[in-house]
Amino acid sequence: MLSSSWNLSIFSSLFGILILCIPCFSEKAPYYTFARDATSAPEVVFFDYIVIGGGTSGCALAATLSQASNVLLLERGGLPYGNPNITNINGFTRNLADTSPSSPSQLFISTDGVFNHRARVLGGGSAINAGFFSRASNEYVKRMGWNPEVVNDSYEWVEEKVAFRPQINQWQSAVRNGLLEVGVRPYNGFTYEHLDGTKVGGSIFDQQGHRHTAADLLEYADPIKISVYLYATVEQIVFRTRGGKKPRAYGVRFQDSEGNSHLAFLNRGSKNEVLLSAGALGSPQMLMLSGIGPIRQLNAHEINVLVDQPMVGMGMSDNPMNAVFVPSPNPVEVSLIQVVGITGFKSYIEAASGPLELDWMRRMAHDFTRVANQTMDSFKIPSVITIPGINPHLLHSPMQAGLILEKVAGPYSTGFLELASKDPNENPVVTFNYFKDARDLQRCVHGMRTVAEVIDSTSFSNFRYPLTTSQALMNTMLTFPLNLRPKHLTASVSFEQFCIDTVMTIWHYHGGCQVGKVVDGDYKVFGVDGLRVIDGSTFIESPGTNPQATVMMLGRYMGQKILGDRLAGRRN
Repeated sequence: MLSSSWNLSIFSSLFGILILCIPCFSEKAPYYTFARDATSAPEVVFFDYIVIGGGTSGCALAATLSQASNVLLLERGGLPYGNPNITNINGFTRNLADTSPSSPSQLFISTDGVFNHRARVLGGGSAINAGFFSRASNEYVKRMGWNPEVVNDSYEWVEEKVAFRPQINQWQSAVRNGLLEVGVRPYNGFTYEHLDGTKVGGSIFDQQGHRHTAADLLEYADPIKISVYLYATVEQIVFRTRGGKKPRAYGVRFQDSEGNSHLAFLNRGSKNEVLLSAGALGSPQMLMLSGIGPIRQLNAHEINVLVDQPMVGMGMSDNPMNAVFVPSPNPVEVSLIQVVGITGFKSYIEAASGPLELDWMRRMAHDFTRVANQTMDSFKIPSVITIPGINPHLLHSPMQAGLILEKVAGPYSTGFLELASKDPNENPVVTFNYFKDARDLQRCVHGMRTVAEVIDSTSFSNFRYPLTTSQALMNTMLTFPLNLRPKHLTASVSFEQFCIDTVMTIWHYHGGCQVGKVVDGDYKVFGVDGLRVIDGSTFIESPGTNPQATVMMLGRYMGQKILGDRLAGRRN
C-alpha cells in the first residue's frame, strides 16, 4: 500500500546516508539526558517531527527519525525502568491488576463486558504484555504492500534490542508435544517466522526473566536530536487553515502532570509532520478531539468540525481469546507465551504457567468492576473449587497450574469506538462485537476442541490430575469471574456457547484509523496535510500470532520511508 516512488534503491541510498549520520555514541536506558518529566518543558517548543505516543510503534519511529531530524516524543506515562512489575516476568499479573490512577496498565471494559487494558507507559503495550515475539506472515506483508526486504531489515533492527530465544521447560514442552500429538504439524523448532504448525517463538523476556520493551529501541536514537517528555498528555492537534487548501497540522497542545499547558510546533518546512502513534484507542480518540471524525459525535461533544470523517473509530476489532486453567499435580515453571500452534483453521493455540491464586483472581475481578462501577455479584468464585477427579483440598491458593488458550485469527468481527468525553485522560467507549461474524465463532470452536485434545493427550499427562478430563476443567471455567457476560447452562455442553460466555481479550485490539478508510497507503490522514497515523489502529487484521513485533517494525519501516522522502526532497 506504500507509494511505488519509495523503492529499494532509495532505501539503499538512505541507508548509506544514515550510516554516516549515526553519531559515534548513543545513550543507554533510562535516557537521563533526553527523557524528562513534561513539567520541565518550556511553554513553547519547536521540532521537525512531533510523535504522539511513546508506545510500540512510537519509540521505533522516533528513534529512526532522530538520525536525520529533530524529534519530540510525547508519552502520557512514565518510564518502564525501575518498576519490577514491568521488568520482571513474575510481575506480569500484578501489573495488569493495578487499577491505580498512575498504573502503567489502564483498565477499560468494553461494552461487550470484557476486561481489557491500555498501556500508559513508555514502551506501550510491550511494557505490560505477555512478551511473545513473532513476525507477520509473508502473505500479510504482501497484502499490506510493504517492501519485503525493508520489512526484514526493520524486523532485524528491532530484534537486535528486544527479542530473545526462550528457554523451554517442562510445561511448555508438554504443550508443544501435545500439539504435535494431536496433529498441529509440522514442528518448525525455534523461529520468529509465521509458519503453519507448531513452533517456539521469540520473547521480549530474556532468559533471566527480564523484560525488554520498545523503550529500549530509543538506544538507537541520536540523544542530541531527540527529546522525550513523560507524563505529557496531548489534548489536541492544532491545524492551520488557509483559503481553499486542506487544513495542515502544525503542532500539538499538551498538558503536564501539574496541569500546565504547553505548545509544541513544527519547524518551517513542508516535510515536517505530526505523527500520531497513540494506539488503537488513543489515535482515533485524538483525531476526534482534534476535529476529525464523525460529525454526529463531534457535535455531541461540542468539538469544532475540521473534517467530517465517518470512518474514524470504525473497524475496531479484538482477537477473542478463550482458555482453560489446568491444575497440575506437579510443579510448573513460571512461563508466559513461548510455544504456539498455528492451525490450518486460523486459530492459534498458546500456553502459560505458574502459581495461580484464586483469591487474588477474585479480588482482581472485584477491583476491575469497582473501577467500572459495575457488579459481579452473580460471578463469585466458590470458596471451594470442585473438579471431578481432584481432591478439593489440593486446590489450595496458590496452586500449581497452567493455562492453555486459543486465539482467533483476524478476526472478521468488527465494532466501533466513540468518545466518552472531551477529556483525553478518559478512555473512549469501545464495542468489539466478539463473534458477531459466525466465522470467528467456528474458529473458536475448532480451537477449543484442539485445546481439549491437548489437555487429554498422553504428552500432557504429567500435568493433568488422573481421571480429570478437559470437559470437567472447561465446566470449572464457567465459575470463574472472567468477564461481565451472562453464563448459560448450555455452555457446559456447547463449544459455541462456551466461547461466547467465557471470551476474554488477548490485548490484540486494533482498528479505528484503518488504511484505505482513514489513512492512505503512506499512512497520511485523508482530508488534511502534515499528519500521519502509524500504529496498530491502521490494521485491518492483527498480524501473525502476536502483533507487537510488527507494530515495532512498522515504526522503523515508516521512519525510514519518511526520512527517505525528506532526503529525496533535499536532493530535488
